[in-house]
Amino acid sequence: MSESTTREERFARGLEMLGSVNPEVGQLVVDSLADVSPEMSHQIIAWGFGEIYSRPQLVPRDRQLVTLGMLTALGGCETQLEVHINTALNVGLTPEQIVEALLQSAGYCGFPRALNAMAVAKKVFGERGLLPVGQQPADPSATSA
Repeated sequence: MSESTTREERFARGLEMLGSVNPEVGQLVVDSLADVSPEMSHQIIAWGFGEIYSRPQLVPRDRQLVTLGMLTALGGCETQLEVHINTALNVGLTPEQIVEALLQSAGYCGFPRALNAMAVAKKVFGERGLLPVGQQPADPSATSA
């Protein structure tokens, strides 16, 4: 990133990145913080997505795996975890891979946090018609007629 990148350019790049991985969320973040801290929404989008998430060293799928693990470990981040489970699905992770990542987290951050994360995953999967996990075709075009 160039040091001469303007605040507005970073924000625009962040909105573009956020829109590419979870188009429903970008404007919701801005709107939800507009009356309390527009600066927070600016920083989330400009820094979080315009500076960090848009770096080419990790693809969005891998960034989501890391994010799911960290949010699970932190605990108390269920709202953000819901957003990121949806985003993980949007960038190509399967429900089975998400469940496996959350299962992996149990050994490092404990069963209570992993169970809370699994409950959020179940909610998201239910909303998206992906339950029961493991019963969906791996490739929708591979179903036989």
